[in-house]
Amino acid sequence: MNKLYKLGILFLFTLPTFAQTNYNSNSRFEQLESTLPTPNTYRTASGSPGKDYWQQRADYDIKVELDDINRKITGTETITYFNNSPDELPYLWIQLDQNLFEKNSANKTAATGEIKNGIPASAFKDLTNPKDFGYKITAVKDAKGNPLRHTINQTMMRIDLPTAVKSGGSVIFNIDWNYLITEYYGRSGYELFTKDGNANYFIAHWFPRMAVYNDVYGWQHKQFMGQGEFTLNFGNYKVAITAPNDLVVGAGGELLNPNQVMTSTQLKRWEKAKTATRPVEIVTQAEAEVAEKGKPIGKKTWLFKADNVRDFAFTASRKFIWDALQVDVEGKKVWAMSYYSKEANPLWGKYSTMVVAHTLRSYSKRTIAYPYPVAISCHATLGGGMEYPMISFNGGRPEADGTYTENVKNGMIGVIIHEVGHNFFPMIVNSDERQWSWMDEGLNTFCQYLAEQEWDRNFPARRGEPQSIVPYMRLDSKNQVPIMANSENIMDFGNNAYAKPAAALNILRETVMGRELFDYAFKEYARRWAFKQPYPADFFRTLEDASGVDLDWFWRGWFYGTEPVNQSIETVEWFGVDNMDPVAKKATEKEKADAKRQTMSNIRNKTDIKSTVVEENPDLTDFYNTYDRFATSDAEKKKYQDYLGGLSEDERKLVSEGKNFYVVNFKNKGGLPMPVIIKLNYEDGTDEILRFPAEVWRLNDVEAKKIIPTSKKVVKWTLDPFFEIADIDTDDNAYPREPAQPTRVQLFKAQPRSYGGGLNPMQEAQNAKKAGAVTGSKN
Repeated sequence: MNKLYKLGILFLFTLPTFAQTNYNSNSRFEQLESTLPTPNTYRTASGSPGKDYWQQRADYDIKVELDDINRKITGTETITYFNNSPDELPYLWIQLDQNLFEKNSANKTAATGEIKNGIPASAFKDLTNPKDFGYKITAVKDAKGNPLRHTINQTMMRIDLPTAVKSGGSVIFNIDWNYLITEYYGRSGYELFTKDGNANYFIAHWFPRMAVYNDVYGWQHKQFMGQGEFTLNFGNYKVAITAPNDLVVGAGGELLNPNQVMTSTQLKRWEKAKTATRPVEIVTQAEAEVAEKGKPIGKKTWLFKADNVRDFAFTASRKFIWDALQVDVEGKKVWAMSYYSKEANPLWGKYSTMVVAHTLRSYSKRTIAYPYPVAISCHATLGGGMEYPMISFNGGRPEADGTYTENVKNGMIGVIIHEVGHNFFPMIVNSDERQWSWMDEGLNTFCQYLAEQEWDRNFPARRGEPQSIVPYMRLDSKNQVPIMANSENIMDFGNNAYAKPAAALNILRETVMGRELFDYAFKEYARRWAFKQPYPADFFRTLEDASGVDLDWFWRGWFYGTEPVNQSIETVEWFGVDNMDPVAKKATEKEKADAKRQTMSNIRNKTDIKSTVVEENPDLTDFYNTYDRFATSDAEKKKYQDYLGGLSEDERKLVSEGKNFYVVNFKNKGGLPMPVIIKLNYEDGTDEILRFPAEVWRLNDVEAKKIIPTSKKVVKWTLDPFFEIADIDTDDNAYPREPAQPTRVQLFKAQPRSYGGGLNPMQEAQNAKKAGAVTGSKN
């Protein structure tokens, strides 16, 4: 232990390492003004919509028929487009997403995937399917029935207006179309059950939709390539869906004619569900099993309306079980519903609607109260999910005998929370998915993580915890792009757009800002931008504005960069205060001198030398043979008392306490600056947590030293003890270093070597590989 000495009234370190400060110039804590767009009257510097904020609106009146024989959609729509922009618009852009599946589509970069270890089966089928998919636009007319000139550019269509629609004006036009429904590809389509010949339909991006015109991009008409999702306007919908009369239809809206499409028995169950505490089956499994064996005898039209939504999707099948429960969400009654075929039970009947209800309550608490009348979960194929306003298509299917694994159950619960949660991001907080996937997927995955913990205390969340993103952040930078990358350019979509932003927000909430500040700011963002279209700067600025925390360094590192977090403890130096007490000082000196005399020679001499000359001749002794050189003189004691008398009360306290002073040298090996959280284990068995903000790296982003005073001796130091910061290498987080652990070797019993009728050497090698042979893994 080194010493701290008192000179005058100042205690100074005696080591030269504290005589100067080491700098390392860096820009990690510079403000983002030069990176973020300049604030204006549309979007303010505080992150809120400005006084001149505007957005377009599009209302739809749609009549559509589902052809169950030919797997075909035929529709006609009237669109009323409101130009709330300050600009005149001589033409309009329409989204034709189904054209992604045209034979000659140039946009199938995401749908067909990459050739890695062979072509995926789905991609091979897509490439070789001879069907003529994509929109067939049969008419584009104005309100009077006159044809409108239009040009189709892959997944976009431009309509040239005879007269520009003026600022504050509106235009009405009609489109007729049809298309063949693809097999379900993860967003839309049908799933065919070959055993009974029926299909479950999940119909989405099924009608020509208005592209967005806004203050950021003008027309947002980036082509649909399958990965970057949708950029859409709010509007009111009236939709009439005609289908075979034995199909059950559910949609993202309020059903207007239940008396015409439901039986009297179903209507009674509907009423019962309004006051039930558990889901009530409107259509039972027994009824669904009868229906899937029958044939339709006509058609039925289901009428729906949806106000202030950005899209509309629906589902249909004669196989559907339909259950419902009306739940209280922030003082409002909302329908939670599920549609699923018998293949989904017993999981879906037990969990789906209950998970929907929980999700609405959890998200409403953290954002805004759910504003719509219904939220629906539909069972679609084996895994994954897709979201639309008020309705989502979700995976999670038991085995044919009804058994299921824990992973299937938890995966189903997680995907339902996630897809129903998308009602908030981006269906209400209407971000631009085609440009920035993380603004809905990342924020939603974060909220999903919180909702999962509220569902079950030990729920095994796949994303959200900082340590879950560590394997991704260990990757070489050439295998990553920043979170702030365009949706179509993202590599490793799940980690980049979902997991990393979710982990980042969790770190903000738990480590950087604290729950109170973060929760308030996050809720304020949702409140400000509900039913509006925010962009990244609006999110970044709002969280800082509502919390009073400068987070530019965080956005720069986590969202604009790809560097990992990797902190280490390099050295720990231990200092103590010299209290100048001559009695204690002499006692310490004596103890050290006695210890130094315990050499091997002296130990052996005690037995080998029977007596010394002086011991045999006492007259040879003098003063120095009996003098105690470690005794404290009266003069030394007086000097010490005079010294104490010259100290202030605080200085005397510091001297008497016997404080320890540790100088801990931290290294930032990864590059991404983060708070330093360190656990101190004391020799008496107690411990303490210290937290230093990320600003410790301001003037030197490589090395930081902290002086830590303690009353007790520290025996162990541990960085990031609660796995809060996504540190990619924890082997150097402890000081002293943890001892190396042995490599464990797995043993297997070798099969007898046999040639001829037995295994050949290649088969033996393959079996050994499958068995694990001798594999090393660190524990």
